[in-house]
Amino acid sequence: MTAEQEHHWPCDSCGADLRFAPGQTELVCDHCGNVQQIPQAAQSGLTTALGEHDLARGLRDDLPNSAMEAPQTTPCPNCGALVEFTGAHHAAKCPFCATPVVIGTGTNRQIKPQALVPFQLDERTARDAMGKWLGGLWFAPNGLVEYARKGRALSGIYVPYWTFDAATRSAYSGQRGVYYYETRTVNVQVNGKMEQRQEQVRKTRWYPASGQVARQFDDVLVLASQSLPRDYTEGLEPWDLAALQPYRPDYLAGFVAEGYTVGLGDGNAIGHDKMAQVIAQDVRRDIGGDEQRINRVETDHSRETFKHILLPVWMAAYKYNSKTYRFVVNGQTGKVQGERPYSAWKIAFAVVAAAIVIGAIAYISQQQ
Repeated sequence: MTAEQEHHWPCDSCGADLRFAPGQTELVCDHCGNVQQIPQAAQSGLTTALGEHDLARGLRDDLPNSAMEAPQTTPCPNCGALVEFTGAHHAAKCPFCATPVVIGTGTNRQIKPQALVPFQLDERTARDAMGKWLGGLWFAPNGLVEYARKGRALSGIYVPYWTFDAATRSAYSGQRGVYYYETRTVNVQVNGKMEQRQEQVRKTRWYPASGQVARQFDDVLVLASQSLPRDYTEGLEPWDLAALQPYRPDYLAGFVAEGYTVGLGDGNAIGHDKMAQVIAQDVRRDIGGDEQRINRVETDHSRETFKHILLPVWMAAYKYNSKTYRFVVNGQTGKVQGERPYSAWKIAFAVVAAAIVIGAIAYISQQQ
């Protein structure tokens, strides 16, 4: 389920809605062209240190009220997304399946976002990146590629993430494998005759190993949404988190902000799994040798903190031959991920062409 939020800011000149200009620190009026600076963006806002929340307090639901919010939400009847309404809005479309939804009465208490990476790419640039990505796929349907290039506009969405910091110390036990070689005699056939030859055979001696490794983790990134497949969003990495800005609603003007649906506890468990993968690499390096076996790793986590952040994603969903294809574009780098479309006739043509080539080679060989 997803909480969705859209912010509106009036133009000082004509009163129309402003939108954030990607790659800048400005709000732009599409109606009269007026440009307004984001309040305090050029002063202290961009250099404000990003705060961290204590993880233990967050898991206990013991954060101060200033760190929490309770938006009004209603579930999408089709996909289950939790859509938030703001202002005088009483109806909208679900941003993930386009199903009409009507305002409900529920509220959803959540941790406020602390920081975001502003959009760096505008919609046209993101569309071009998606078109190039689709055009470079083997066996992609031409119709879908053209429709995606000329179809409806992409939706700019700020997607929720958790970041986790921790100091870890891990005790391990395992085995270190060291290669050695033995010579053996084998029988081989040479010109129709059997001959004996010697060859080197690699073997491994195993020795017990144990020890400790330590690491400081900073900003381990975990997707806090269930609306998009995790392999899509992981395919958009890496993100330049050095570009994080303290959260201000001004950056959301003209875009949609999705609320998190992966809770802090579940997100922390995923974060620990990611840390464990890095720790396992540290353990292997510490064991050394040619091969390593890890029997046990016990890790203590301390000084754990977290942030709730928003990252910019352009998203599109296209229906082609009764099937829906979803694509996402990193709004910072232009990297693209999505469902892999296939053209049945292109595959059939390739199979026939390959069969013709194989047949021609076989015929030439036979003639020779």
